[in-house]
Amino acid sequence: MPRIALVTAIAAHALDDDMQPLLDALHAAGVNADVRAWDDPSVAWSRYDIALLRSTWDYTMRFEAFLAWCEATSRVTRMLNPLDVVRWNTDKRYLAQLQTIGIPIVPTDFIVPGDDPVALITESLALYPDAADFVIKPTIGAGSRGARRHPRAAADAMRDHARQLLDAGKSVLMQPYLPSVDSAGETALLYFDGVYSHAIRKGALLKPAAVPTRALFASEHIQPRTPDADERALADRVIAALPQLVDTDYPLAYARVDLIRAPDGSPCVLELELAEPSIFLAGDPGAGARFAAVMRARLAG
Repeated sequence: MPRIALVTAIAAHALDDDMQPLLDALHAAGVNADVRAWDDPSVAWSRYDIALLRSTWDYTMRFEAFLAWCEATSRVTRMLNPLDVVRWNTDKRYLAQLQTIGIPIVPTDFIVPGDDPVALITESLALYPDAADFVIKPTIGAGSRGARRHPRAAADAMRDHARQLLDAGKSVLMQPYLPSVDSAGETALLYFDGVYSHAIRKGALLKPAAVPTRALFASEHIQPRTPDADERALADRVIAALPQLVDTDYPLAYARVDLIRAPDGSPCVLELELAEPSIFLAGDPGAGARFAAVMRARLAG
């Protein structure tokens, strides 16, 4: 019978809060599913009709190995979301492409190995004179790993942080920290098969001058949320714009659009999660069944 592999990582096997609700929903829909780790060499991926990326959250520490696994797995089974989406979305430099097509994003500057971090950080500080804090993090990262919030006065710490990432061969992004995060958090909108499903609110993760988390991801405070009309409209625009950005079959099995509010009150994109996002099934009683229906249709199709 058709079978789905829910792909996790050995290190994340017990950390995915979506995994058991998703298994339950799939089994209730008559879909056979197993939990398998991408870094388990004993798994025969060709036995599965779909390899569904779920909690491969250690990929940022072994990025080249993970991409090689994605490429190999895509040759023997159907991977969701597809390989070209994973390649594009796992590097947050996609934010610049969103901005190019008119999607409002959190203001973001990038520093790549070989750049002078001192000059670029100085330019960013001057460019956003009203920002009290700045975020520096790797462009390939998940769960706030490697991210840190710096006060404006701590320019030396910003440069040291950026240098550490650059010396490790990582590209870096720098953003002014938008204060709405502390008061209103982030709104994450979930889409299954291109259709809006539900939304949650995430509380602020980065405390001023706190050291970056060494865990796979920082602890999050999650609540169900009904998005405002302007948030829903922006997220819908992002989902509709995806075919302009990545050449693949649409709609995608899942997508998550993370929004925060700019100083003028308008929503803007913080992140677009298409590779291995938490989908917060506990945030809506019907979400698991909706996603299971999508997967059943993919198997049938």
